Formats: sequence, structure tokens, C-alpha cells
Amino acid sequence: MSDKPTPKDNPNAGHRERLRRRFREHGLENFQDYEALDLLLQYVARQKDMKPVARRLIDRFGFFQAVLDAPPEELLAVDGVGEAGMTLIKLAKAAATRYLEQTSQVNVSPQNISELINYCRAKLGALPHEQFHLFSLNASFAILSEDVIAEGTIDQAAVYPRKVVETALKHGATTLIFVHNHPGGDVNPSELDKTITRSLVLAARTVGVTVYDHIIVSQAGHFSFREQSLL
Repeated sequence: MSDKPTPKDNPNAGHRERLRRRFREHGLENFQDYEALDLLLQYVARQKDMKPVARRLIDRFGFFQAVLDAPPEELLAVDGVGEAGMTLIKLAKAAATRYLEQTSQVNVSPQNISELINYCRAKLGALPHEQFHLFSLNASFAILSEDVIAEGTIDQAAVYPRKVVETALKHGATTLIFVHNHPGGDVNPSELDKTITRSLVLAARTVGVTVYDHIIVSQAGHFSFREQSLL
């Protein structure tokens, strides 16, 4: 005898199947944020109606991306989420970030680094402190390595040219891309950002390595030194 819940056993089965059918036929197009969360959370509660939980998440955090970016302890504070729901939400964010990471490695080129920017926004945009990442690339503009060079407080990270150069040489890089985040959301570079960038460009040049760009990211957007002719 099957132990699969029947519609009679599960009064929410019709609603669940309608959401799943919409997704199968159209993806998440035309889904409201709470509906996307409702669909996701169905997989941690076989019979419970998760629509109220999904609505509470949106009420608390505002929109879908903010829910995925929320710290685990804040997700657990929302009634009905639970450990399983929190884990699934964080898994969804991690899976999306890995997808963007692998897409950026395949599609990055001197003419288009938008996939890399999307990946960095997903990975770094919601962090509560600054991180400075170094992407080492070869002559074909393929990414050889991603290294965290520095982590800092909410408003700065100490970046040392010597460490950047040593890391680039270790990977045999010919081109570098720097990425760091601004937790406050404003992606415009500070005077310190500009000074550090100039120092790093000069240090890389002494060993025959080119700095292609320095990108600042947040949840809201990005700033490219190259696009703004600051390199």
C-alpha cells in the first residue's frame, strides 16, 4: 500500500499541483515572490500550507532575493520556517551562486564580463563585511583561480600589493580582475579604493601582469573602474 498522501489526506494538494504545473509550463515567469517561496518550501512540508510562511518571509525581508540573502538566524526567527526550511532556502542561494560561478568561468571574455559580475554580486553582495577577491586569468582570458586576498570590517579591507603579486605569479596569471563589495550598498569608489587600485596596477605592471578591471559590487549593482576610465 502506498503511503503517498491523497488529495483527501492533504487538502493543500490541489494548490501545490497548480503551482508546480505553472512552474513546469512557464518557469517562474509571472510568479510573485511569495509564490516562488511557497513552491520552494513545499518540499520541506508534505501537507502543511506554506503560503502563509512564504508571505511572512516577504513581509519580513521585502523581496525574494533578500530572503535568500538573509542570515540563517533571521530566517529561523520567522514562524513556520524551521531548520529544514532555512536549510532549503540557503541551499537555493548556494546553488544559484555555483551556477553563476561556473557560467562566468565559461563565458567571461574581454568583451563581456557580465556573468562574472552577476556571480560576484550573488556571492559578495549580501556580506556584512568587505571582502577583496582576486581573479587570475591566463592569456586566453580563462579564469585560473579566485582568491580571497583580504577581509575587513564593514567599511574596509586591507589589501597588500605584495600578496596580490605573489598570488598572481603562483597561478601564472597574465591578467587580473579585482572585485570587492561595499556592504552599505553604495558602489561608488572611495578615495582609498582609488589609491589601492593605483598601487595594485603599478605592482602588477612590475612583473608583466595586466589589471583588466576593478569591480565594486553590492546587492543593488556594480561599479567598474574600467568602464569609468579609472584604470
